[in-house]
Amino acid sequence: MRPRPVLCSVASALSALVLLSACSGGSDSTPTSSGGKPVVGVDYPRSDTDFWNAYIKYTPEYAKQLGLSLRTTNSQNDVAKLAANGQTLILQGAEGIAMAPQSTFAIAPILAQLQAAKIPVVTIDTRPDTGKVYMVVRADNRAYGEKACRYLGTKLGGKGKVVMLQGDLSSINGRDRTEGFDACMKANYPDIKVFAEATNWDEDVAAQKLQNDLTAHPDIKGIYMQASFALSGTLHVLRQQGLLVGPRNPKHVFVVSNDGIPRELKDISDGNIDATVSQPVDLYAKYALYYLKAAIDGKTFKPGRTDHESTIVRVRDGLLEDQLSAPLVTADGGTYGGVPSLKSTDTSLWGNSLG
Repeated sequence: MRPRPVLCSVASALSALVLLSACSGGSDSTPTSSGGKPVVGVDYPRSDTDFWNAYIKYTPEYAKQLGLSLRTTNSQNDVAKLAANGQTLILQGAEGIAMAPQSTFAIAPILAQLQAAKIPVVTIDTRPDTGKVYMVVRADNRAYGEKACRYLGTKLGGKGKVVMLQGDLSSINGRDRTEGFDACMKANYPDIKVFAEATNWDEDVAAQKLQNDLTAHPDIKGIYMQASFALSGTLHVLRQQGLLVGPRNPKHVFVVSNDGIPRELKDISDGNIDATVSQPVDLYAKYALYYLKAAIDGKTFKPGRTDHESTIVRVRDGLLEDQLSAPLVTADGGTYGGVPSLKSTDTSLWGNSLG
């Protein structure tokens, strides 16, 4: 395996970041031996949620299955750490890198540096606003918002008030889920009033804003959480307000989440929340590594159906996205506003098989 070049310049957007180790030269830049296996690097974006901890669990399992030698880092939702981690992974011999940049507008300079160094990149869960990568492994996040809208719109009979606890609008995921939800509401349920609250994926911020909305509008009957980060805080607020009651109770507030973690599935079965959209975190790990291996092997892809029940779409020139399936999950497995769902007990859901 030939040594990979390291990145010795920093784009203007990251001029404050000095990557001394990457430009120091010397014997420290010798890649780690991998026993003949292709070496891939994976940067974990964070480890403070059940969703990302599941990703961290699945990644080495699939690396072993695919015959890859794995190197990992954790950028802790910090773009400067992500840039430094890219250097670290290259120095460790990574021939390709998978990452999940949480701030998708700020990642372009890092991608440009990796491209110049001929290091293929796969992003999972998020898609860079600009710049090129070998493949994006993701689900249709606008569809997440639409599925939540269809469920709440059906349950509320097309009338009432709902709160949307947004993620971070600097992230393509936060924007896509918001746009999908808003567009669906305007087109199909114009008599539902939506209170949109930006939270920066912060549980405490989400809980406080939900508390404020319920105090000002006690007739709110629906909540859309754009990720499970807000689950504990939301249930706490509802409990404080005397609203954490079963779905047959007139005081019930319908709650839709977004991730498919084990706790969400249990809360659906217990009647604490009503639905979620199951992001395929297991497949994120699997196909991030699959595409890194393909990139190292020199393979190319084009838009169309895949052999794993997904569709590759061309997002823009030079950027392909493998859109994996992400089902709506409910207690009864019914169809809502034309959207079918799986029962929360369905064994095909990763949240029911995570050991």
